[in-house]
Amino acid sequence: MRIVKIFSLILSIAFLTNCGGGREVTRMDPNAQKDISGRWNDTDSKQVADEMISDVLSRPWLARFTEANPGKRPVVIIGDVTNKSHEHISSETFIKDIERAFVNSGKVRVVENDDFRTRIRDEQDSQQVNATEETKKAVAKELGADFMMFGTINSTVDAYKKEKVVAYKVNLELADLQSTEKVWIGDKEIKKYIQN
Repeated sequence: MRIVKIFSLILSIAFLTNCGGGREVTRMDPNAQKDISGRWNDTDSKQVADEMISDVLSRPWLARFTEANPGKRPVVIIGDVTNKSHEHISSETFIKDIERAFVNSGKVRVVENDDFRTRIRDEQDSQQVNATEETKKAVAKELGADFMMFGTINSTVDAYKKEKVVAYKVNLELADLQSTEKVWIGDKEIKKYIQN
């Protein structure tokens, strides 16, 4: 009987020891900066988007547009931002950060990209058959974009032994959809020194 109690105690201690050595998760402020891997992260995405939008909105194209179109804010669509870096970067997250910064500025209007427009059009088509006359949304009433933004994310890595420098360069361009003229070109660099 005593051997069974001792054996049970040993198993209980072993179980608790194994459970206690697991991963610990701590909630953080979503705006807090915490670099663990040294790779591109949410802080980089937000910082680049905010700085690039601040720059694009301070350039002459916006004043020229509002002068030529009194009382009208330009409509922008965000096209592809292609990841050409050495690591996986979610360009969709970065695009959403750009859209957020644009919309929150209040200086431009932003329309959905191709993928979401297709979903919206499918819903509009469904409403033509399934919704009441008073609530269905009319087709062919979309807001056309005046400008399109697109760009690339590139990176370079310089490594030696246990040290490495990773440099990211984001290039964005804004083009007039009517004339195809590039009205703004911006770039932002982030450089990280990583020691192993």
